[in-house]
Amino acid sequence: MAKISVEIPDELLEDLDDHVGDDGKFVNRSDAVRASIRKTLDVLDEIDARHGRLESDE
Repeated sequence: MAKISVEIPDELLEDLDDHVGDDGKFVNRSDAVRASIRKTLDVLDEIDARHGRLESDE
């Protein structure tokens, strides 16, 4: 798995940390960021599909 480095505003990181850990929805920050990226890509695919911009696998 590739590692990347990103800059995140402190306010966003504080909000993210509210959802990470024993009482949170995610095990760690990486898990939360991966989930967010997957969700964003799904939404973008839905938008592209509505506009006929998705390439066919056929």
